[in-house]
Amino acid sequence: MVQVRSQHPVNADGSIDLPRWVAHLLEVDEDLNAANLLQACEFARDAELKAHAAQNIWPDGSSSLQAGLEIAQILVDLKLDEETLIAAILYRTVRENKATVMEVELQFGSTVAKLIDGVLRMAAISASLNPRESVVLNAQAQVENLRKMLVAMVDDVRVALIKLAERTCAIRAVKNAPEDKRYRVAREVFDIYAPLAHRLGIGHIKWELEDLSFRYLEPEQYMHIAGLLHEKRMDRQNFIRDVVQQLETEMQEAGIEAQISGRVKHIYSIWRKMQNKNLRFSEIYDVRAVRILVPAVRDCYTVLGIVHSLWKHIAREFDDYIANPKENGYRSLHTAVIGPEGKVLEVQIRTTEMHEEAELGVCAHWRYKGTDTQGRSDHYEEKIAWLRQVLEWHEELGDIGGLADQLQVDIEPDRVYVFTPDGHAIDLPKGSTPLDFAYRVHTEIGHNCRGAKINGRIVPLSYNLKTGEQVEIITGKNGAPSRDWLNTNLGYVNTARARAKIVHWFKLQDREQNVAAGRQMLERELTRLALMPVDFEQLAERCNVKTSEDLFAAIGAGDVRLAHAVGLTQQQERGSRSQHAELIPRKPTVHLGSRRDEVRIEGVGNLLTQMAGCCQPVPGEPIVGYITQGRGVTIHRQDCPTVLQLSEREPERVIQVSWGSEPVKTYPVDVLIQAYDRAGLLNDILQVLFNEKVNVVALNTSTSKEDGSALIELTIEVPGLDILSRMLGRIAQLPNVIEARRKRS
Repeated sequence: MVQVRSQHPVNADGSIDLPRWVAHLLEVDEDLNAANLLQACEFARDAELKAHAAQNIWPDGSSSLQAGLEIAQILVDLKLDEETLIAAILYRTVRENKATVMEVELQFGSTVAKLIDGVLRMAAISASLNPRESVVLNAQAQVENLRKMLVAMVDDVRVALIKLAERTCAIRAVKNAPEDKRYRVAREVFDIYAPLAHRLGIGHIKWELEDLSFRYLEPEQYMHIAGLLHEKRMDRQNFIRDVVQQLETEMQEAGIEAQISGRVKHIYSIWRKMQNKNLRFSEIYDVRAVRILVPAVRDCYTVLGIVHSLWKHIAREFDDYIANPKENGYRSLHTAVIGPEGKVLEVQIRTTEMHEEAELGVCAHWRYKGTDTQGRSDHYEEKIAWLRQVLEWHEELGDIGGLADQLQVDIEPDRVYVFTPDGHAIDLPKGSTPLDFAYRVHTEIGHNCRGAKINGRIVPLSYNLKTGEQVEIITGKNGAPSRDWLNTNLGYVNTARARAKIVHWFKLQDREQNVAAGRQMLERELTRLALMPVDFEQLAERCNVKTSEDLFAAIGAGDVRLAHAVGLTQQQERGSRSQHAELIPRKPTVHLGSRRDEVRIEGVGNLLTQMAGCCQPVPGEPIVGYITQGRGVTIHRQDCPTVLQLSEREPERVIQVSWGSEPVKTYPVDVLIQAYDRAGLLNDILQVLFNEKVNVVALNTSTSKEDGSALIELTIEVPGLDILSRMLGRIAQLPNVIEARRKRS
């Protein structure tokens, strides 16, 4: 195993010779900037000396500088860019609080700071993993959640590579550590980081992580297999050398250009094969193995014939993965023969292209021999595929940072992964709230929930959880769910599991309680939306219940959703008025553009539009509109010289337009908001409207100095009652807001 520490050049006083160390990196990659790397090394050294001087101690052999150099040493072999190496050098310095991310950003730029910050966020994985528990079968879901959480956190493949290199250094360094620490680090590396290295196609790191982890997790098994390999190592090396020479001679005589090499079988790989197939060590045929690479597919079968003519083929030990590739796309010929001296020999034959796919991996290759095949999400596969794509392109083109930017895609996770206070990872659908989390942990925790903390900070129960956050639920004694939690417009619960638990609780309550609560909920919502008065008996019939009391009981118990009842109320009002009346009897605004070649003008009625003859814009190009005199709006390309001149002379006549989509009708609605005045109140209200993509037509505010109250009147455009209800619910949750309702016309 490579030990990086022994490679560090040192000065006479025992300190690391930083200029010589940087020069060694440049021997591997001459495109690196020596001055920038040396500056990073000196920054880490000075920060460490300053920190230790403040504590009146001198750095020992496991200094943060030395650890940073080891991480960078691993990454330079992967041909990573300069910013990644600088981040690697400085990571442990920041992690040990000897410098801050802000200080790094000031000296080395935002990219280096973001890389370090990304690796720091991934450190939550280490803190959460229970090493003894993860070996238990029913804890595999916990390990799987941690793997998915780690991948979800990565928005730059370089972050994952720095973390892999850091964990490689960590497991190398625990050789002489106490047994508990060795086991903890090995468990984490084996469960989380070796599979990640495998999926990213970094074979040599994966093999080292697996072997070292196996050494500390199963020391007796490791030493047994290592002893069997060691006592025959020289014989095996001599055997492979003779086989390679014999095959090279045969290939030359056959006129086939081939690359032949011995293939290393790692200790953990041998042990796993023995366990999976119930074999003895002597039955592992590929302990002695060679790999033959040829230019074309037809050469593969020619070489196979040569191998079988030289040595006797072992029955049932031939696999043609070229004619029948594995599901992940892996292609190769595998055969086992009785080689020289009567010893078993495995031979793999493939083209150079197949070898590159097998070693570097196509996007799906991460599944091969994976240990976690259950419960993958589309996002998980897409994210891994994207990380693999960046790595593969880096192999060809270099500049991994630029490639990451060019290949960045908007992969939205469909799950979030959060921690319980004791470090267990919980996976939830995207958009889940603390209440969803509470019911996911335990039904009683959900019922008794009275508040939540995210990373120690109190948040609303409607807060949307993010991956990596730690969630703590504040509970009360003899608590009970609130019926407001079932109001979808308030956003308290977003999972079917939580909603079902709440509905079940209310079903168990007395009918009289449900009737009273249901009536209160429905009347309050209808009043807020200015839909009162309502014929509740007729509404009950529409909801397929017998009486209004049954309707109230069903709403109170959660059997009938409040939003559904309100929607039927709107239809009831609509039927009693004209056929075309929607929210209120005012003419709706239609945003133009029912086809791709039409133009949509936000907030403007049905204006005449025409395409400019000077630039002749086509759908998809960036465009602007120019208001003409008597001919409507002329549509120009944004870079059109004519419109650029017009915008300088008459900027007020240039408007924003876009290519059309399906027509959307919106209706003007008057809204009344009562609140206690405070700084930022109006800004918070407008932010809610912005998030809901609601257009504000008019706004008027007044404040009473006597009682400090504020009255805000808005005229907004909304496409439907559901949007209006959700928007009013969001505003009502803002601090200091007393009431938010639709103003009755």
